[in-house]
This record gives sequence, structure tokens and C-alpha cells, in this order.
Amino acid sequence: MSGKLRIIGGEWRSRPVVFDDAPGLRPTPARVRETLFNWLQADVANSRCLDLFAGSGALGFEAASRGAGQVVQVENNPQTCRKLKENCALLATDRIEVVQADVLQFIERGSAAFDLIFLDPPFGQGLVGPVCRQLAEAGLLAPHGKIYIETERKLALNDLPGHWRQLKHKQAGEVAYSLYQSQ
Repeated sequence: MSGKLRIIGGEWRSRPVVFDDAPGLRPTPARVRETLFNWLQADVANSRCLDLFAGSGALGFEAASRGAGQVVQVENNPQTCRKLKENCALLATDRIEVVQADVLQFIERGSAAFDLIFLDPPFGQGLVGPVCRQLAEAGLLAPHGKIYIETERKLALNDLPGHWRQLKHKQAGEVAYSLYQSQ
């Protein structure tokens, strides 16, 4: 079974992105993406973005469509990675790199810091705290960089790195989403 979503803004506005259903894959709904990118409108252009647990690629494709200079999409599922690469080819972009890897192992390998990080892990697996701590230890969020975190509504985000300050928070249905900035 496959799904489809549309990019909602930027140069690829209204272009479809196709994805295969996979365990834990929940594309960020259009209204949540619209809110997020309204929050980030001054931050996306020429930014270096990291899309962890990329899944459908909705957040990374949206960032690239809105002018991000580079987007790295990290996803563990081989079939999902193939679909991400197919979508990149259809969009004819070289600004998106798809990396098939376990997110924690990717972070452990290190990289230059990112201006924006999108973190939308599968629900119910307790990944948010460990991933955020590892991101902070690895220095992958640039000073004053921003991280978007999407979780199940009932999850409390009380074990995040102390130098991350919450800027925004909203809920939609069973989803809670927040934007933090590194100080």
C-alpha cells in the first residue's frame, strides 16, 4: 500500500510525494507542516537541515522546496529510502541526500552541525530523549540552531538538553509538536 502527500509551499508547491506504508511511518499532516514552516519562515533559506526518521520525507522535502541549501534525510528502512531517492529524482534536486542508517548510529558517526533538525521518531519507542541527548553530545545542532520535535501527545519532554529553549508548542489530535532553539 502506498500513500501520497503534497508539498505545501516553495518552488515545489503542490508537487506530490509518494511513499510506501511502513511500520511507524506517519507523515506530518499538512496543517502541522504549514504551522511549522510559518514558525521557521526566516530560518529555512540556505540552511543546512537534518531530517531524522525521514519516513515519507515530508519535512525534508518541504524545507528544500522553501530554499534550504542542504537537506540530509536519515531513514533505516531500505524500501522507504528507495522511495525517498525516487522522489528526489522526480524533483530533480541535488540538495537532498538520503542516508540509509540507524539514526543513533548516524549521530554517533558525527557530522558538521545543522541549522535545523527535524525529529519525528516512531511513537511508543522511547526514542526522543536518547536521540536528543546524543544530538547534544555530538554537537549536531548548531549554536542558535532550531530543532522540531514531533511526539505522541501524552509524552512529556522533560529530559531534553538544558541549553535547548522551547520557542513554540502546539497539539493536533494525538500529536504534540514543539520547536526548540539551542542557546
